[in-house]
Amino acid sequence: MQNFHYFCTVEYFGLISSKLNIAVKQVAATVALLNENATIPFIARYRKEKTGSLDEVQIAAIAEEYHRCLEIDDRKSTILKTIEEQGKLTDELRMRIEQCWDATELEDIYLPYKPHRKTRADVAREQGHEPLAQALFAQRREGDEAMRRIGEKLKAKGEEAKKAEEALQGARDIMAEWISQDEQARNGMRREFSYSAMITTKVVKGKADEAEAQKYKDYFAINEPLRRISSHRLLAIRRAEAEGYIRVYISPDSEKALDKLARLFLKNNSDAAYQVELAMEDSYKRLLKPAIETEAAAASKEKADTEAIRVFADNLRQLLLESPLGQKRVLAVDPGFRTGCKVVVLSAQGDLLHHTVVMLNNKQSIETLQRLVHQYQIEAIAIGNGTASREAEQMVRVALGDKARGDEAIRREVQVFVVSESGASVYSASKIAREEFPNEDVTVRGAVSIGRRLMDPLAELVKIDPKSIGVGQYQHDVNQTRLAESLQQTVESVVNHVGVDVNTASKHILTYISGLGPTLAQNIVNYRSENGPFKSRKELLKVPKMGAKTYEQAAGFLRVTNSDMPLDNSAVHPESYAIVERMAKDMGCKVSDLMSEKSLREKIDLKKYVTEQVGMPTLKDIMQELEKPSRDPREQIEEWHFDESVHTIDDLQVGMVLPGIITNISNFGAFCDVGVHKDGLIHISEMANRRISNPNEVVSLHQHVRVRVVDIDRARGRIQLSLKRV
Repeated sequence: MQNFHYFCTVEYFGLISSKLNIAVKQVAATVALLNENATIPFIARYRKEKTGSLDEVQIAAIAEEYHRCLEIDDRKSTILKTIEEQGKLTDELRMRIEQCWDATELEDIYLPYKPHRKTRADVAREQGHEPLAQALFAQRREGDEAMRRIGEKLKAKGEEAKKAEEALQGARDIMAEWISQDEQARNGMRREFSYSAMITTKVVKGKADEAEAQKYKDYFAINEPLRRISSHRLLAIRRAEAEGYIRVYISPDSEKALDKLARLFLKNNSDAAYQVELAMEDSYKRLLKPAIETEAAAASKEKADTEAIRVFADNLRQLLLESPLGQKRVLAVDPGFRTGCKVVVLSAQGDLLHHTVVMLNNKQSIETLQRLVHQYQIEAIAIGNGTASREAEQMVRVALGDKARGDEAIRREVQVFVVSESGASVYSASKIAREEFPNEDVTVRGAVSIGRRLMDPLAELVKIDPKSIGVGQYQHDVNQTRLAESLQQTVESVVNHVGVDVNTASKHILTYISGLGPTLAQNIVNYRSENGPFKSRKELLKVPKMGAKTYEQAAGFLRVTNSDMPLDNSAVHPESYAIVERMAKDMGCKVSDLMSEKSLREKIDLKKYVTEQVGMPTLKDIMQELEKPSRDPREQIEEWHFDESVHTIDDLQVGMVLPGIITNISNFGAFCDVGVHKDGLIHISEMANRRISNPNEVVSLHQHVRVRVVDIDRARGRIQLSLKRV
């Protein structure tokens, strides 16, 4: 069995290599590492010599294809066992199944043997009509002779004629099933659906005038090629169908489809051929077309899901990599009209120091803000971008600009930022928030989340289910398992890319570090609480359940800032410390000198340090880390604000050029907040003076842009914007 598995594994490598255009050697090395429970971030960062410097996307693709091969192998075992139990497994059939690695082809091979409910063809076989079906299907002399005899019985009328008609119908039912199970026929129909199928929609009777149905009005009468329909349109159509407003049909040209089948099954113009033709038409309408339509619907939905999940993952990555303010004293404001604005004060470490409520545009509120800024030496103010955001921002700027008191602390520079509060309400009611602030209500927790997002978006956003952050495209309509896996992988990738300080990181962000997980993350936090800050990476081995393998996976992504070993605060893996120490010894200096003096690093000849285990990719990574140890790959944050003259959609005029911020990106364009409580759409055609296929070529999430207003539909609250000619 072990040899068989090894044989299959080797075969997998070739299949994966061909599909992904990655060398077999690289595939084999990657699979071996994955089977040793190495994580994707660890393999990509610290095993470049083994994989040939494959990146995370390629490694993830190999992992996905490898699991697909395993699933097909399991399916083949089930199929072989089922057919063998029927006593129908020939050597030739076994070989076909074992050599098949296409899931669709495999199911086609299995179809004639697959257990199923009794069909019309099964009933006809029980009645003894299969020999007649075989004679007619061959369309040779035996079929002509059979038709002659049946013709005589039909002329006789009465019981004989009735039996003859039943025999013909039974034979057609059997032939229809044969045709529907024929691999060539099924593949031909698949090609026909792939190239020429149209997707058609019809509004459900009595639903067109319902108020809720109006959002789907554009999809009431669709008729367009399935292969050209965009991901977001297909998902919108399927949502409208699921909610009962429209019916959806997928079909190619029936005449062309029947012509293809005729070329496969009709051999002459005989009476037997006519019966085959009738069976063929019945097979297409009753069996083949519904089956392939279901396949096509599933395939198009899967394709749309893949694209929507990719867009969501791309947006999430950009959001998680958003610029952090860093450790500064922050005042955070969660705006509100009726109940006022919840205000919290956070220390540079994100601890809650004070909270209160102020009402908008109130003299007492302005004085309260001025007092808090002075008392807590506030360095930055974060304002949530929800309802009343503009009014709250205006109040804050008035407070900061009031020089009547001559207070130097108030007059000094305090940065003001508008922060996305998507998902903050979800966090504030979550178990995590209750654990962090058991004695505070949801409004305080929400304001704290807004402030912490400014300080470190990544550390705060990992506490929220990515699906609640609001950067997806029809996220509730796609395959939820695939979406969750993709988003989890994205968060893990970003967290490990940035790295975390093991002495300040929460258990929530530690959970995503390579090799850890909830239990070890909690153990690290507990150890830190009981023993004080970690003094070195090596001390991590004292954490309960932190074995050598887990330490290997995690250590390079955890930083220890005040360690005696300066490399502990870098992305250099402990397994490479000896290399750096040797470099320092050869240069006659300390490791810290190599990190601080460029002239010393320039003298190092990397070729001297190449071994069988360590090659140039790792050595180059080490040199980059020595140059900028513990560098944060995220960009620096910039202060920014909306146009002061624009507050509502009624303030907008066509032709205006305004500052805006990208809030979401889809396949058809990007949404932009210009400060009027309604996001405008920058259609993909309005993004550049050249044709682009992906909005990410031009903009990124939360990017600050200047846009031109090109159209305003005040009745429906829609704003069209452009990046051209601004």
